[in-house]
Amino acid sequence: MLTWKHIIDFAVNGNPKPDRRVEKSAEDWQKLLTPAQYRIARLKGTEPAHTGALCSAHEAGKYSCICCGSLLFDSTIKFDSSSGWPSFTQPIEVNAIKYEKDTAFGMVRVEIMCNTCDAHLGHVFPDGPEPSGLRYCVNSESIHLEKGDTND
Repeated sequence: MLTWKHIIDFAVNGNPKPDRRVEKSAEDWQKLLTPAQYRIARLKGTEPAHTGALCSAHEAGKYSCICCGSLLFDSTIKFDSSSGWPSFTQPIEVNAIKYEKDTAFGMVRVEIMCNTCDAHLGHVFPDGPEPSGLRYCVNSESIHLEKGDTND
């Protein structure tokens, strides 16, 4: 189980190696994504709080990267954080997420990205529920919910 200490270590010392890499040009990403998806996932944007389609989704399933389809989160670790964005306590695999220090907007945060294609997902914070204490705060536009049994 990942903890805040692991997250900081990844952000400072390097991330786990992904299982594969997907790289495309900006033009290719624009062809594949909606304008909102492109702005958020490729240009590090954000959606307004409480507006994302997946914020209140509670169906069983797995969440994948909107850009490359890599599995990122499982519905069994999603929780209602009241933050206005879908929130998870752990990634589906340790190497699914990439972590980088983010000092934009006068704050120090840890940005989370798909470790396969570098799509911006959101940020992770140390104020989630136990036992991990993590809150992965994710933009709905950056992920896709594949509904179904999470044991598949």
